[in-house]
Amino acid sequence: MTEDEQKRMAAEAAVTYVEDGMVLGLGTGSCAAKMVDLLGIRVQAGLKVIGVPTSDATAKQAAELGIEIASLDQVKIIDLTIDGTDEVDPQRRLIKGGGGAHLREKIVASLSDRMIVIAEAKKRVSQLGAFKLPVEVVRFSAPALMPKMQALGSTPSLRQDGGGALFITDEGNYIIDCNFGIITDPESLALTLSTMPGVVEHGLFIDYADTIIIGTDNGVEIIGAT
Repeated sequence: MTEDEQKRMAAEAAVTYVEDGMVLGLGTGSCAAKMVDLLGIRVQAGLKVIGVPTSDATAKQAAELGIEIASLDQVKIIDLTIDGTDEVDPQRRLIKGGGGAHLREKIVASLSDRMIVIAEAKKRVSQLGAFKLPVEVVRFSAPALMPKMQALGSTPSLRQDGGGALFITDEGNYIIDCNFGIITDPESLALTLSTMPGVVEHGLFIDYADTIIIGTDNGVEIIGAT
């Protein structure tokens, strides 16, 4: 089974949790995009939901599929967020931000009653850190933060876009991708990064994911609350 098929399998399972009338956090990334496509099919068949997108790209996709979208000032509560991940460990801790949307993703997740994370099999790891940790920073602070990220034990690099220019997030910030290798204490690192002036948000998601749905060659595996 291909990774693309595993992603679709996970997305199909996640969409079954969506109920009529829900306010949904709509994630960003290749796996989340499949979920939004499938949600669009259900909406076209009569499902009534409101989506809160976590990126401009997801907002555009949802609108094109006829999914009603709203901003945070237009909704009182987010019933469920469905999003992808770059890594997930056995404690359901995540590294997110490969698509550069982890700031909005974390805000939406923090306001949600429940978060379902979908992924293909390779995203499941025994320890976080093989994937570079994205750290979104204010542009002004980037030169000062690069050596600080190195002092924390990483090899940092400013993310570039496909054309070789510096990558700019939807909120107008830079991303420093930090290669830490294995992260032995994600909680401590998350706290350290969160208290550094100039850091807007990092890609460690701890105690956010309630349910993990993994697409595998042997079917869907569900970890956590069902």
